Amino acid sequence: MNQPQDDDRGYVIGAFLKRIVFYAFIVVVTAYFFVPLLWLIVAPFDKVPSLDVKAPDFTLDNFTTVLLENPYALRSLGNSLILAGATMLLVVATATPAAYALSRVHLPGRDLLLYLLLLFSSIVTGSAAMVPLFVLIFNLGLINTYLGVVLVLAGGLLPAAIFILKDFTDSTPRSYEESAMVFGASSFQILRDTVLPLIRPGLAVIAVWVMVNVWGNFLMPFILLRSTELSPASVVMYTFYTEAGQPNLRLLATFSLLYSIPVVLMYLFVSRRYGFRFYGGIKR
Repeated sequence: MNQPQDDDRGYVIGAFLKRIVFYAFIVVVTAYFFVPLLWLIVAPFDKVPSLDVKAPDFTLDNFTTVLLENPYALRSLGNSLILAGATMLLVVATATPAAYALSRVHLPGRDLLLYLLLLFSSIVTGSAAMVPLFVLIFNLGLINTYLGVVLVLAGGLLPAAIFILKDFTDSTPRSYEESAMVFGASSFQILRDTVLPLIRPGLAVIAVWVMVNVWGNFLMPFILLRSTELSPASVVMYTFYTEAGQPNLRLLATFSLLYSIPVVLMYLFVSRRYGFRFYGGIKR
C-alpha cells in the first residue's frame, strides 16, 4: 500500500533536485558574465586596479588623466560617433529602397541573389578582403578619410541589412499601398508615407545593429586611417598598451568604461522605445 506514496515522494524529490541544479547552473552562468562587467564598473574608480574584483580605493584621477591629459581619448569617441552615425545613415538610406524593391518586385532568382549576397558578405570578411579593399580605397584616393572607412563598412553590412529589412517589408499589407496608388501617390510617396511608418521597428533594428558593429570595429579604421587625430576609440584603445603588450589597467579600464557608455545608452533608448518586441509590419 505504501509503494505509490513512495513513488510520488521520490518523484517530488527528484523534481526538486533537478530544479536546484537548474538554478545553480543559472547562477554560475550569470556570475560568469557578471563578474567582468562588475570589474569594468569598479576598476576605473580604483587608484591601483588589478584583475581582481575588490572594493576600490576610490579616486577620480583616472578620468582626469584619460580625458584631460590624453589628447586623443575624448576626440576618438567623437570620431567613433561620426563613423558609426555616417555608416548607419548610409546603410539605412540604401537598404530601405533596396529591401522595398526586392520585396515588391518579383525577379527571377531574387531569393537566390539575396542568399548569395548574405553568404558572401559573411564569408568574405574584412580580414579576408583586407588587401583588395586597401588597394581599392587607395586608388580612389580615400586613404585617411572618413568616407573611405564608411564606404567599406557600409558595403560589408549592407547585404545583411537588406536581408533583414526585406522580412519586415514582406509583412506589411499591400492594400495600404494600393489605396495610396488610387489617390495618385508616386512610388517614392508610397515608400515614404505608407511603408516607412510600418517598418520603423525594422529600421531601428538595422540602425542599432549597424552602429554597434561599426562602434566595435578595429581592423578597417586601423588600416585605412593613418592620422591619430582621425582614429576612433577602438583604435586609440590600443595605445593604452605598452610596447611589450602589457596593459595600463588604470587607463584602459577607465577608457573602456567611457567607450561602453554610448552602447549602453543606445540599448536603454531602444529598450524603452520598443522593448525589443520587434516585429515587421502590422497584424493583418
